Amino acid sequence: MTTFRGLRAAAAAATLVLLGACAQPVAADESVAGSPPVSDGDALVLRVRQTGGFVGPDALAGRLPEVSVYADGRMIFNGPTTAIYPGPALPNVLVRSLSAEQVTQLTRQAVTAGVRPGTDFGQPGVADATTTEVTVVTDAGEQTAGANALREALPDDPALTAVQKQARTKLIGFLDELDKLTSGTGAQPYRPETLAAVVRPYVDNTDALPGRPAAMPWPGPALPGEPLAEAQKLGCVTMTGEQRDAVLAATKEANASTPWSSGGNGWTVTLRPLLPDETGCADLKAAR
Repeated sequence: MTTFRGLRAAAAAATLVLLGACAQPVAADESVAGSPPVSDGDALVLRVRQTGGFVGPDALAGRLPEVSVYADGRMIFNGPTTAIYPGPALPNVLVRSLSAEQVTQLTRQAVTAGVRPGTDFGQPGVADATTTEVTVVTDAGEQTAGANALREALPDDPALTAVQKQARTKLIGFLDELDKLTSGTGAQPYRPETLAAVVRPYVDNTDALPGRPAAMPWPGPALPGEPLAEAQKLGCVTMTGEQRDAVLAATKEANASTPWSSGGNGWTVTLRPLLPDETGCADLKAAR
């Protein structure tokens, strides 16, 4: 999946006009179903995320949706990442605002692109790939479509029918236009009300690093917190207010491989900003 970045409102409006011009006409029943419901500002109306794939359990639990759009017009998405190893301790999450008209247009275009019951995306002959899952919430309710190996499958994959290939092409087209909408300048860093941490016991992998990482004292709640996946020894804690601020400040001196000390033990921590429709660690367990 391509990386999502922010764009100025004027360019966003132009993109949506282009998207509307390129899409197939919407039938009357789809037009009604494509309207977002009237709800509170924190209500989710559109989300794109990757599920599954060949990654570790802590990466699964800490994975952020690629883009989330809310009823009040906030679009929260993954920003560009620095090509360094180890990576930063805190993911680069950005936010920008859309108008009510833009939100409505996006939800209708998602329905037209196949995010509705009955769309068949097939199962290509690709192993260990993620599934691109798109959810849209309209006055007809929540609708979700998932396409495995959406961008990895070959155009002539014999496991896919012509109809399935056409459905996948239409969904890719919608996501490409959404990618344009979230690229460029004008976005701001997303500051979460609640910050979560996915925690596992630290394992010294010094041989894989340019130098032994220095341990840092953990300034948040005691680790490992509540069980998230007991078989993998994963825990989870959440932070708000002063504890959240202390952890965010500490990340400036840390990276993704930093061992954090808490309770006399070392821990590897994957920080995960919670989104407006999320309330705690249970959301990370459900999203895996």
